Amino acid sequence: MTESLPQRMYLLGYDTEKNRLDPTSAPVRGTLLRAAAVTELVIAGLLADRDGKAARTAAAGLTPGDPFLAKVLEDAREEKPRRWFALIDHDWHKAENIVRDQLAASGTIRVDKRRAMGIFPVRDITLAEPHRARALREPIRNVVLSGEDPGTVPIEDAVLAMLSYEGDVRTVFTSKENRANRKAVKALAAHVDTALPGLRKAVRYSVAARRSAVSG
Repeated sequence: MTESLPQRMYLLGYDTEKNRLDPTSAPVRGTLLRAAAVTELVIAGLLADRDGKAARTAAAGLTPGDPFLAKVLEDAREEKPRRWFALIDHDWHKAENIVRDQLAASGTIRVDKRRAMGIFPVRDITLAEPHRARALREPIRNVVLSGEDPGTVPIEDAVLAMLSYEGDVRTVFTSKENRANRKAVKALAAHVDTALPGLRKAVRYSVAARRSAVSG
């Protein structure tokens, strides 16, 4: 299976040592998955920036075969461009379940349901092939840690690195690595902003909204 960008983003958040999803980025996971989907739609030529807003292109009648991508594209109104933030933030709470179910259906992960303390529903996620998650993670880490110009790497990898940084996905970058590589992160931000205007700013707003809701 060739994973979509949202599926890759989900797998990047899996801790192969503790066999669980990264808890630090859990509150913003929906935002990151929606942003990854928007990125894939832009790369595919189905969405474009029009005066600072997300607009469907003439090719948008070509519905993606992936149901999650198709849903995100549907959320971009045909008659009126939508703010990037509104598109990324819309239905963020549904994104994780959809992407998780896709990966379970493909056999990439196994989902076991149980009740913690006999009361609270819990889903235990197990990777069928943990090495695949590690293999996905290395090129994304290298975007920031290798010291190379982010402009030389595929935009998909650059965006996934940016999302991992903005979402504080600790399975990709530790807090110490984030602090130690600020120059590389700045270059990464510039590259993403050039290729996908409005995306990073929208992600930051959505992440802030999710974090604020959790902190009360």
